[in-house]
Amino acid sequence: MLQDIAEEWQVTATSTPFSGAKTSVRTDAVVMPDGSTAKRDYQIHPGSVAVVALDEDGCVLVLRQYRHPVRHKLWEVPAGLLDVPGENPLHAAQRELYEEAHVKAGEWRVLADLYTSPGGSDEAVRIFLARDVSEAEGERFDVSEEEADMEFARVPLAELVRDVLAGHVHNTCLVAGVLALHAALSGDGLDVLRPADAPWPARPYTA
Repeated sequence: MLQDIAEEWQVTATSTPFSGAKTSVRTDAVVMPDGSTAKRDYQIHPGSVAVVALDEDGCVLVLRQYRHPVRHKLWEVPAGLLDVPGENPLHAAQRELYEEAHVKAGEWRVLADLYTSPGGSDEAVRIFLARDVSEAEGERFDVSEEEADMEFARVPLAELVRDVLAGHVHNTCLVAGVLALHAALSGDGLDVLRPADAPWPARPYTA
């Protein structure tokens, strides 16, 4: 079994040359194995959650949203930031599924945990599998900015897998979540997935 290990090399100096509304950039002077020091710039990120919502027909709920840094409208799964330090990721995922798609789910599991770009960001993402999905009660959440232009679709899982392998879709959480779900269904089944409240060392939570 392969397993990543936590390790922290010595930092002799640190600064924050940029701070934004949600993220910042940090520069650390890190001691290398040979004793030299190298500067490393990286994004400080609160963490994210994403949801692969699978309906009874074997379709996954996806949405298309404009992403300015890459100048694309990308097909994605519902996702969002951990807005509060120590926030329960399941609660955040349930919120994002409701706010972005006006959907609720009766059964939740953890599909995968990942670092989106560990060479340049500390962003950690937990991807959930949501099943027993249905429309949420009440009025839809009032969206704005890029989210006001979102498109929605329900796509068969097998079709999404083909789109990933063909290079038609590129969003990290969609690609990882769809392939993880396909692997689970093709292997030992969904019952082996971790429970929705499984520990998450990258973003610890208490409740």
